[in-house]
Amino acid sequence: MIQGTVSAIQDVLEGMEFEPESQEIGVIRSIGDGIAWVSGLPGVQSEELIRFPYRVLGIAFNLEEEEVASVLLGPSEELQAGQEVHRTGRVLDVPVGEGLLGRIIDPLGRPLDTLGPVHSSERNSIQREAPAIMDRDPVNTPLQTGIQVIDALIPIGRGQRELILGDRQTGKTAIAVDTIINQKNSDVISVYCAIGERSTAVKKVVGDLKSHGVMDDCIVVVSTGEDTPGLKYIAPYSATAIAEYFMQRGRDVLIVYDDMTRHARAYRELSLLLRRPPAREAYPGDIFYIHSRLLERSTHLRKEHGGGSLTALPIIETQAQNISAYIPTNLVSITDGQIYLSPRLFAEGLLPAVDVGTSVSRVGGKTQLNAYRAVAGDLRLSYSQFEELEAFSRFGTRLEEDTQQQLERGRRVREILKQPQYTPMSVPEQIAVLLSVTEGLFDPVPLADISKVKEPIRREITKSLPDLSRRILEGKPLEERDRKAILDVAQRVIDTTLGLKRDEDTRRDQEEDKGDGRSEVRGADDEGPGSGEHP
Repeated sequence: MIQGTVSAIQDVLEGMEFEPESQEIGVIRSIGDGIAWVSGLPGVQSEELIRFPYRVLGIAFNLEEEEVASVLLGPSEELQAGQEVHRTGRVLDVPVGEGLLGRIIDPLGRPLDTLGPVHSSERNSIQREAPAIMDRDPVNTPLQTGIQVIDALIPIGRGQRELILGDRQTGKTAIAVDTIINQKNSDVISVYCAIGERSTAVKKVVGDLKSHGVMDDCIVVVSTGEDTPGLKYIAPYSATAIAEYFMQRGRDVLIVYDDMTRHARAYRELSLLLRRPPAREAYPGDIFYIHSRLLERSTHLRKEHGGGSLTALPIIETQAQNISAYIPTNLVSITDGQIYLSPRLFAEGLLPAVDVGTSVSRVGGKTQLNAYRAVAGDLRLSYSQFEELEAFSRFGTRLEEDTQQQLERGRRVREILKQPQYTPMSVPEQIAVLLSVTEGLFDPVPLADISKVKEPIRREITKSLPDLSRRILEGKPLEERDRKAILDVAQRVIDTTLGLKRDEDTRRDQEEDKGDGRSEVRGADDEGPGSGEHP
């Protein structure tokens, strides 16, 4: 019986075909700061994933004759020379899909929050070709930021790449966060990519998104300052791959890269460690290419390709207002415009500190609603002229009455454009306030009382003119009767507010007069008999 069983097994084995499988196994030759030199992988491809011991991954960057230079995507403290490494046969990819909404992940797709594992059935390669020119549609749909100085003077469209740049602590991240918050009641999905940020700064941004109720429509991709240069380098590519999943399914996506300065420094660090030839400011010669191939993936697709859009807001940090430095110049030439934040305006309390003269949107009014073009068409030019005229007037020159009136109007426009953080304005509110100030309704209002008048107008316009607000949001043109209706509401609010203020001032003056009288009586009593020396 045993002999028969063995014979049967032999017959089965003889009928099976065995094909030997080959597997390349390399050896670590040396370990550096975030990189590893590996030998014994002759068939490895460029940017292929390599598996190191202790579940550490790496990317094949330099393919040389005798060895491969790999960028590590994890800690290297436990790795040692002589350990085995294995090819994976695939490039780096990340999980994508609806399951990532509301999550905080690292560039490899691993969860950083307390919501458990990430559930996803699909994965996208982080390095993908940008859509072809013939697959793109013109950028003609606005992406409302809720910040009136941007929506009115530097409009952003869905599918546009608008650079935000400025010195440290001038409010660059604040503008990006406010833009994400303003998408709360829209169909836009937001992706916030932190590149080399401090953990406390990322925690604050996430807290702001949660407190304003927009986190459920957001995805946060985080690489902190403590991570390896490799993770910082792949972070924006991973975030873009996640955003492209929704764009290719007809959704509108907003992605924020915070910030590309640290990304460029991480790539410079990797390149120097890998002994690549340095160029200007020690950056590698392909630094422009790695940023352009990233930002070119932001676009507005044609309807036959889904009709989705990916709007990019890369952030760049300048030093001493030097916007002509190497990395800022590269990003300015790649993007479709820039929003420059001035440290001088920030120090003067003019927030958001947007320098209108230096900022520009190369898409311009094509992305604005019709009502904006009717109200703010000449506002940018007139505001720039006001700033030059104000600088000239500081020399003490005697000015004509018309010039003084132009200065007073410009100062009120500047006060109107001030906006606290976390207070996005809807389109009808912005239209009402801008129309009122350009038509001179704010001229009799003292500068100190502009904000007290502005807020009631914002509340009243949507309450009193709901049909007009709806037509403005639908992109209908602003007719003459619509302008008159807005101005009537604004004038009524201004008269009421100023009247209440005059009544308060009068009552306060009367109370102060009474108080002064009581103090005088008390003083007279103090000097009477019973005080001081006895007679």
